[in-house]
Amino acid sequence: MQVLHDAPLAPLTTFRLGGPATRLVTATTDDEVVAAVREADDTGTPLLIIGGGSNLVIGDKGFDGTALRIATTGFALDGTRLELAAGEIWSDAVARTVAAGLAGIECLAGIPGSAGATPIQNVGAYGQEVSGTITEVVAYDRVRRETVVLSGEECAFSYRHSRFKARPDRHVVLRVRFALEDAGGLSAPVRYAETARVLGVEAGERVPLATARETVLALRAGKGMVLDPEDHDTWSAGSFFTNPLLGPAEHEAFLARVRERLGDGVLPPAYPAADGMTKTSAAWLIDRAGFTKGYGSGPARISTKHTLALTNRGEATTEDLLALAREVVAGVRDAFGVTLVNEPVTVGVSL
Repeated sequence: MQVLHDAPLAPLTTFRLGGPATRLVTATTDDEVVAAVREADDTGTPLLIIGGGSNLVIGDKGFDGTALRIATTGFALDGTRLELAAGEIWSDAVARTVAAGLAGIECLAGIPGSAGATPIQNVGAYGQEVSGTITEVVAYDRVRRETVVLSGEECAFSYRHSRFKARPDRHVVLRVRFALEDAGGLSAPVRYAETARVLGVEAGERVPLATARETVLALRAGKGMVLDPEDHDTWSAGSFFTNPLLGPAEHEAFLARVRERLGDGVLPPAYPAADGMTKTSAAWLIDRAGFTKGYGSGPARISTKHTLALTNRGEATTEDLLALAREVVAGVRDAFGVTLVNEPVTVGVSL
């Protein structure tokens, strides 16, 4: 276990933003993770968990407490069953499952971050979510002070949400278990319209696993969603806002605002969601509210490749980023009456 004091946190995030931590602990085994958490809890020290840092916005003042970087490793396949240590690099794990001929997470290729973060956010993209394949999560329960195994159902997954996100101070993910599919080298059925169109297939069809992964990687790269140290469009947290979920009355009010602003012939994206909700596109809202690709004149700007990504152009501070985010939220609310919600976790700051 490595311990550093007054340690910079910005290099541990994909935004490359944020001040230092009073103390940074890097744990490489589950036992070290649990020991560090228990020590923080026993001494009443604030604790920040860091995996791949791809979903964090840390304030410029940093974190007054212990930052615990989970750097555990472990990739175990047993037939179609997969177990990943929390610190495993997610994109590498996806590549290895594709190479093994197993389907179920191939469309989650190129997503930055660690495996342990995926159940927290119920990570999803291009028609797949980890909730579709996660069977169990092994976690340290800070209330019961013991390691527990939670079933997929007990994780209470929903759109970009879970019990772990609802109670971030309760569980620390140690391992994640998945049930994948052997489809003879083919992918899971293609669900996402854009992916199907690029692949030249109908929704519901299967394609070779490697083709599905490579197509998703190309789509993500075209939107600046694959990490590249030389490309400031990737100095981001990926999608900064979740796609809004609207109830029936909210959706009708939203459509009325669209007609008022853009005319009768414009129909915003709409996708059926659970409990009678309708999901619309945050990227569409941002663009139609006037925040186009590359928007901004300061060191924090909207990506030149995708309106849903806010980026650090190299000299930004966290306050620069938050000022841009607040401007976008206010502009979309004024234009369409919809309040965007940030997807990354904020530390020491808020919108």
